[in-house]
Formats: sequence, structure tokens, C-alpha cells
Amino acid sequence: MSIRLKLPKLSTRRLHSSTVSPLNIEVLDKWIETEKSLLLYDILAPNHLADLYVTLPTRDGTKGEPFPHPSSGVKLGYGHHLVFFHPRNSESVLRSDGTDADFCPPEPFTRRMWAGGSMKWSVPLVIGDDVKSVATVSSVEKKGFDKGTPMVFVNQTIEYTKIGNTVAHILEERSHVYLPPGHNKREVREAVKGIRSASDFSFKYTPSATTLFRFSALTFNGHHIHLDKDYAQQVEGYPERLVHGPLTALMLLETVKFHHRSATFKFFEYRARNPIIVNHPVTIHGKWVDETSVELWTLDEDGVVGMTGCVTLLQPNRQQ
Repeated sequence: MSIRLKLPKLSTRRLHSSTVSPLNIEVLDKWIETEKSLLLYDILAPNHLADLYVTLPTRDGTKGEPFPHPSSGVKLGYGHHLVFFHPRNSESVLRSDGTDADFCPPEPFTRRMWAGGSMKWSVPLVIGDDVKSVATVSSVEKKGFDKGTPMVFVNQTIEYTKIGNTVAHILEERSHVYLPPGHNKREVREAVKGIRSASDFSFKYTPSATTLFRFSALTFNGHHIHLDKDYAQQVEGYPERLVHGPLTALMLLETVKFHHRSATFKFFEYRARNPIIVNHPVTIHGKWVDETSVELWTLDEDGVVGMTGCVTLLQPNRQQ
């Protein structure tokens, strides 16, 4: 299982040939040929999850009943592993945009975007478990080089396994896209086809600057695009700071659980379509396709689709 995702059109402006020189391409090709992996350990600590719960509007009690306080021995929430297993690198080795350099291609591909991914659950992890994650680069794709709009897609496979076990509890596929620097304005949003005209359930919230700060802290993510308004506008060319891709993916899962607490998930796949902007209301929609699968998508106040996804349930849902 590997991800093959297309990124929404970011800019129609061609990059100068000097941006990605033949030397850059040679260095990139050598990097692609090098095997890359990352081994991390973490404990699924209740206190860290408690911080996540008060960050998520689906669990903090502001809309409906709050979820019980996370405690050891309780099943880990779907997607909640995303706030664990981060590299602990000193600031001096981070890239100029505040991101970790692990799995990043060489310069000039210094701008990172979360493109999409998938998660497959087998035996549930439990809060308090001591877990290891093994991430490997499953594939690297070069796109747009012949058109003057070069992009590098780095696709990871990540296995999460409880210490002492041999079979992975969660198998995740994750795709990032890397671009050269450039002040590319992004006024044009990608039109997403196939979005349903009505949903069976929804959840509306507004990701604030505090939301972004808290999620960045939870994931130990210093990416300036989520925290620094001037950087987002002047360097990246966005109107404001962007909401984290994994936060939106997590909110898709949370929306299903908010409306169907007894649902058990088997598989989830998602794709980023358009940037989601801080302080702009977002509505997450869910539509049952059948008893075991639900389509998900986000809409902003202008009707722009930010992310799409699909969840497959382990058992049929009888309360559609």
C-alpha cells in the first residue's frame, strides 16, 4: 500500500531554470537512492492526551458531553498517535521554516506541505503503552520538472508497535510534498469534483491561533506557516497562517466519533485539497456510503473544499 497523491495547483508561474540546476537534480537523485528510516519511541501518556482533549472542540465539552479524561488502560483514540513520535532535534538543525529535516530532500526543496495519507488499525493501542514507531521512505516522486514547476513527493510508511509485540498495531502511510522557495500567490483554489450536495452529519468549528499554537506544541512542530502570520503572508504568499494537515485529518476522524461514539474504525484515507486558513469557520461533513463506510469532506464559509477522506468501519453502523 502506497500513496500516489496529486497536489492542488499552487501557482501558474514558472520557476527560473537556475532554481533547480542540473547539479541540484544530481544531488536530489543521489538522495532519492539512499535508504531512509527513522526509529522513535514514546509512551502514550494520559497527561499529553488530556492536553489534546482540551484542544479538540469535539472533546472539550463546549459542544455536547465532554469525553472522559484519558486514563491508562483505555483504548487510544483514532488518530491520536499523531501527537506522539516526533523527532527531538535541536533548533540549530531545523530548516529555515522551523521544520525538522528528517526525510526532507536537499535544497532547493525547502518548503513542506502535508499532502495526505492513510491509517490502518489492527489490534488497538492502549493509553499508557510503551510504543515504537518505525518510519521508512517507501517512494519518492519527482513531478513538474519538465514544466518548470518542480515538486518532490516523499511517501512514508510508518508502523506503530507496542514494545514486546511483533505485529504492528497501526500502519500509516504519509505523504509530504516539497517545493523550492518562491513568493507564489495562491488566490486560486482547486475545484474538487464529486463532492456530495448533502451530508448525514456535520461538525462546525473555527480553528483559532490558539488552536494552532496548542497543536504545534502537542506535536513539537515549529513550522512557521502555522505560527507566524508574517511568514505565512510574506514568504509563503498565503492570506494567513494555515491549519495543520494532521489536525484536519484528526478532526475528520473526530467528527465521526462525535456523532457515533461506538463506531470502530478499520481504515482511513484522506487527501489535502486546499489550504485551510486560521480564524475561518470550517464545517466537516460526513455521508454514509453504506453500513461500513463514510465519506468526509471540509468546507469553509466560501464553499471551498479543504480536505476529503473516507473511513471504513470494522463493524456495520446500524444507526445511520
